[in-house]
Amino acid sequence: MSRVAIVTGGGTGIGAAAARLLAEKGLEVVLVGRRAEPLEEVRARIGGRTLVLAADMGEPGTPRRLVDETLAAFGRLDVLVNNAAVIRNGPLEEHSREWFDRHYAVNVAGPFFLLQAALPSLRESPDAAVVNVSSSVGSMVKPGTMLYGSSKAALEYLTRAWAYELAADGIRVNAIAPGPVDTPIHATYADDLEATYADLARRIPLGRMGTVDDLAVWVWLLVSPETAWTTGNVVHVDGGQVLGLPESAGG
Repeated sequence: MSRVAIVTGGGTGIGAAAARLLAEKGLEVVLVGRRAEPLEEVRARIGGRTLVLAADMGEPGTPRRLVDETLAAFGRLDVLVNNAAVIRNGPLEEHSREWFDRHYAVNVAGPFFLLQAALPSLRESPDAAVVNVSSSVGSMVKPGTMLYGSSKAALEYLTRAWAYELAADGIRVNAIAPGPVDTPIHATYADDLEATYADLARRIPLGRMGTVDDLAVWVWLLVSPETAWTTGNVVHVDGGQVLGLPESAGG
C-alpha cells in the first residue's frame, strides 16, 4: 500500500512541486492550502487519489482536522511536509502584534501541532518521515526578516528536538533551508519584484535564484527509503547563500 503524505502550502511554489514529485514516486498526497483553486490545479496535474483540503495552518483547529480527514480518506499517514509559511519584512517599529502572532502561528505552531496530531499514525508507519521547510534566513541575519527568520530558526531547533525525541519510534525528522527561490511568496512583500529578484540573485555564490524543482528533489530524498539513516539535519539548498556574499556583490 502506498505511503500517504500531507503537504502544507501545497497549492504553489515549493509545496506544489514537492507534491507532484512525491506523487510521481508513488505516494498518495493530501494537498493543504488556504485557497482551494490552486490546490485543485495541482490535483489536476497529479491525478490519482489526491485529496484537497482548504485550511489555514494558523488556525488552532486545523492540524487535528487535517489528520482526521486524511485518515478517513486513506486509513494511514506516513509523511508530513511542513511547507506553509507567511512572510512580512520590515524594520522593528513597523511590525504589529498581529503580524508577530501570525508568523509564529503559521510558521511554528502549525508544524508543531500537525506533528503532534499525526504522531499516533506516524508511529504505526514502517517508514515515517517529516520534512520541515525552513529558510536560509533561519541561520543568517538579513535586514528586515526578523519575524520570518526567527520563526524559521525556531523551526530548525524543533527539527533537531523532534528528531532526537522521536528516533526511538523510527520517525525521521529533517529540514531543508532554501535560499531565494522563484515562488509567489516574494510578491507578498516586494513592491518591485524585478529589482528584488536581481538583488537576491547577485547575493548567491552560484549566481542564480533557485527553482522549485531544486527544492522538491530534496523533499523526496529526505522521505525516501534511501535516506533511512538520516535524521536531525538541516540541509541548506541555497546556492551557497549562507557562505556569504560573493566578492562581486560587494560588502
